[in-house]
Amino acid sequence: MPEVVVTKPREGKFNKNAARRVRAAGMIPAVLYGPGQDPVAIEVDPKQISRILFSETGHNTIFDVEVAGQKAAKAMIVDLQREPMKDQLIHIDLKRIAMDKPLHIKVRVKLVGIPEGVKVGGILDQVMREVDIECLPADIPSHFTADVSHLELHGVLRVSDLPHSDKIKFLNSEDSTVAHVATIREEAPTPAEVEAAEAAAAAAATAEGATPAEPEVARKGGKPAEDAAKKPEAAAAGKKPEAKK
Repeated sequence: MPEVVVTKPREGKFNKNAARRVRAAGMIPAVLYGPGQDPVAIEVDPKQISRILFSETGHNTIFDVEVAGQKAAKAMIVDLQREPMKDQLIHIDLKRIAMDKPLHIKVRVKLVGIPEGVKVGGILDQVMREVDIECLPADIPSHFTADVSHLELHGVLRVSDLPHSDKIKFLNSEDSTVAHVATIREEAPTPAEVEAAEAAAAAAATAEGATPAEPEVARKGGKPAEDAAKKPEAAAAGKKPEAKK
């Protein structure tokens, strides 16, 4: 049996203060709209809305909406607002649904199995978690299940590989990638890591006995090698002969 959401029309001014009073009373301000009828400001039970959102079909659930004084209508949740700090529903939009007219909706893709490529070191990357389809309200699937256990390294699962039916029209390109198995890239070393590696290599070379060459010291008045060669000659020339006894 479909969920039946019993609502209450809101009265008075539809401003922020009025919305706060609705929430303070434990209800959620909402709007019900759709073709053929004027929009209606209503109050809904947050427990019923949460039950719908957390069901198997989630936001694609079609349910009955009863408004006092009006005939029950089929509807869907098409938009919602949450309070960011407490993550509580603060407003929702409901749309009347004609069961004989196709809808453009998003349906999630559920992957099952462990790819062969993952078993040898790859990673599974799901590129598309939802696909766009068009179908009648009664034919909306809760999700699409795709087996990826056969995917090797660099294997690709495309929209064309998802379960197809003559009742459902995919609006995404058939060649669009839903998931693929990629290899793990090794990150390039950072400049600090390169510098540390060079310093470690230099330290290892020094430890093995390699002695770095001493730098030559420039001397005034000639090259260091020539000065060193002239030292003995200069000493001999400048030595006084010993006196004969």
